[in-house]
Amino acid sequence: MTVTPTPRIAVIVVAAGSGTRLDAGGPKALVGIDEHSILRHALRGVFAAPTAQVVIVAPADREGDALTEAYAAADEADAVHPLASGRRRDLVGVVVGGSTRQRSVAAGLRALWADVDVVLVHDAARALTPAAVFERVIDAVDASGAGVVPVLPVIDTLKRVESDAVVEAVDRTSLTAAQTPQGFPRPLLEAAYAAAEQEFTDDTALVAAHGVSVRTVDGDERAFKITTRGDLSRAQMLVTEQPAARAMSREPAPPAPAVLPRVGVGTDVHAFGGDGELWLAGLRWKDEPALSGHSDGDAVSHAVVDALLSAAGLGDIGSRFGTSRPEYAGAHADVFLDATRVLLHEAGWRVGNVAVQVQANRPRFAARRAEAEAALSTALGGAPVSVSATTTDGLGFTGRGDGVSAFAVALLLPR
Repeated sequence: MTVTPTPRIAVIVVAAGSGTRLDAGGPKALVGIDEHSILRHALRGVFAAPTAQVVIVAPADREGDALTEAYAAADEADAVHPLASGRRRDLVGVVVGGSTRQRSVAAGLRALWADVDVVLVHDAARALTPAAVFERVIDAVDASGAGVVPVLPVIDTLKRVESDAVVEAVDRTSLTAAQTPQGFPRPLLEAAYAAAEQEFTDDTALVAAHGVSVRTVDGDERAFKITTRGDLSRAQMLVTEQPAARAMSREPAPPAPAVLPRVGVGTDVHAFGGDGELWLAGLRWKDEPALSGHSDGDAVSHAVVDALLSAAGLGDIGSRFGTSRPEYAGAHADVFLDATRVLLHEAGWRVGNVAVQVQANRPRFAARRAEAEAALSTALGGAPVSVSATTTDGLGFTGRGDGVSAFAVALLLPR
């Protein structure tokens, strides 16, 4: 019989967040990056680091799911780097989180074993954090006896604003971006939590308010936090291009690959029979029958939206601007395209170009092609748009003159 030694280090993995901004319909930590969840990927880095008690703080009623993910990650780690004795799953526990992050960490602290003297607090949402970051934090806590936070330099130009006006530039030379895991001597962290009377954004802020000094170590670009759909797409690309075995290795991983352009396709059809005038390709067509639809029935602009969202992995026009959104009833192309451009910007993309083909007997596009291209391009912030039109030689619903079909291809470039 083998017995797992009781470690002196513990890692509290905070995984109780609802994931509202990720809009994935469930707890963020249990959302998949690939075939495995954010939590399981996060635990790969935890288990590849020095041996530690692992306390996962899970959403209520999802403790079983969290434990299943933890056992799978522990067994995977044992297969790559076996412990001298015992199994990593014997180091794992799960507790239910609180209504705030701070209360969740407090719940994790109450579950620590007696022999633990160094505590790391790690956000599961920083799922691709390498084991080397954990090692740097542990070494710095041991050397300094202080709180330790991994950081990255701030590279963007910063501005202080009031309302929408820039007040002044902010000197970034003394600023850093904080990551996790954040490490502490256990007595200092427990005392700070016991004395806390307000909510703090992270654990080093809480202990600093308690008078505990905080040191820094180098963070890692891969330790970014998965908060939005764009962050999830970035993680998916990194995971696809980096084998799982490397995540378990203590060898430094290669630099993150450049983000490549992405292509999406979209299609839409609308039947004639709506009220009012025809709107197509962002233009109003007098003396033409209107297309039916929740908005203006503009099959061309709708196909473009679908192509853009598809390329960015952001769903489709129905999920973003569907019939459940009354504010888009009767809306025209400029509204949809501008809103889509904002979504792309937030996800880290810009429009390279769009090509769209219209299939219809009417209206005749030749005379207004340039005008249509200009209208669509303007709505997309100036990105090139080309429009072509054809008939189907009397075949199908477009050939019978029942409606309009459009097919679009979009190229996205990283911002």
